[in-house]
Amino acid sequence: MKFISWNVNGLRACAAKGFDDIFTALDADFVCLQETKMQQGQLDISFPGYTSYWNSAEKKGYSGTAVFTRLEPLSVSYGMGIDEHDHEGRIITLEMDGFFLVNVYTPNSQDGLRRLDYRMKWEDDFRSFLGALAGRKPVVVCGDLNVAHEEIDIKNPSANRRNAGFTDEERDKFSTLLESGFTDSWRSLNPTAVKYSWWSYRFNARANNAGWRIDYFLVSNALAPRISGADIHNEIFGSDHCPVELVLDL
Repeated sequence: MKFISWNVNGLRACAAKGFDDIFTALDADFVCLQETKMQQGQLDISFPGYTSYWNSAEKKGYSGTAVFTRLEPLSVSYGMGIDEHDHEGRIITLEMDGFFLVNVYTPNSQDGLRRLDYRMKWEDDFRSFLGALAGRKPVVVCGDLNVAHEEIDIKNPSANRRNAGFTDEERDKFSTLLESGFTDSWRSLNPTAVKYSWWSYRFNARANNAGWRIDYFLVSNALAPRISGADIHNEIFGSDHCPVELVLDL
């Protein structure tokens, strides 16, 4: 079973850069998108054999998530059931027979870390949300988690130490999430590899591969032995992020 996650940084813009062809070539069972920046229906987009689910932010042109699936879910839910967090279209959860799939676009702490306190509250609530799901069946979590976990996951760790996405606070929350029962799928198969999933549009960062690994597939530890493949498709353009992939033997 093949999963793809991609922060498209505006699906309408990405559609003009070959999104349809990329989607078809990736040939996944689930395609999870973040930062769609649109309301459902603003773009005529569909693919044969797939059903799509959308969670848009109340603020137009901001945030938003979508999931395209070949398999029919038992149920679909939006948000985490906490009003403070559920106005920006950041979470879609599909309940499947053997697992939950959670597509998430984690809030950025922003310049000057002005949203770091909110981010810390989000992290605790999201971990509790995942824990409640994991008490029922295993969980696959994917998306732009807006944190480079370890120094190996970022090109210039010392220069970014107090920047959003690489603060000690955010990295510690990611560690706590893993310790609560999750495996970082790509890192589990590639313990020493250096590969990035996001590059700033500034300073020619992508050409210089000055990137960050902030897009993930996490799986409940019970699913870790079933990880048969994981990839970061940094050969694919169309966004400042590239797609990441998980293959599970289910």
